[in-house]
Amino acid sequence: MGMTEAVKSCFSKFVTFSGRAARSELWWFVLFSFVGSIILGILDAAVLGAAGGGVGILGGIWSLVLILPSISVAVRRLHDTDRSGWWYWLFLVPFVGFIVLIVWFATKGTDGSNRFGNDPLSGVADDDDDGFYEKSSVPTVDRD
Repeated sequence: MGMTEAVKSCFSKFVTFSGRAARSELWWFVLFSFVGSIILGILDAAVLGAAGGGVGILGGIWSLVLILPSISVAVRRLHDTDRSGWWYWLFLVPFVGFIVLIVWFATKGTDGSNRFGNDPLSGVADDDDDGFYEKSSVPTVDRD
């Protein structure tokens, strides 16, 4: 999965906490978030005159836009390693929790299906899905 595909997947499933996410999906999204934060931090400082140590307006908006997709892809990544998404709360444990989560995010997912769904790298969609990506729980409106 490339960066463009990972970012599209994360935004299309921004409140979908079921299913699984491959390592590449999570890490490409993390890179996208990081690069976006740097670019917007520079823009905040140059254009809006934000202080060097604080978060500017653009950075704050960026963080708000990314909070749900970031949490959902992290939970789906934990599902890929056959762990409950509730383990995400481990980030609240200072230092140690963050390190444990990074290690889990970097480990290879379960081969084949597990209790959270099919292997995201197999290219096989779940039974309740009509495409490669899992449907979002957000209702859609037909625009015909």
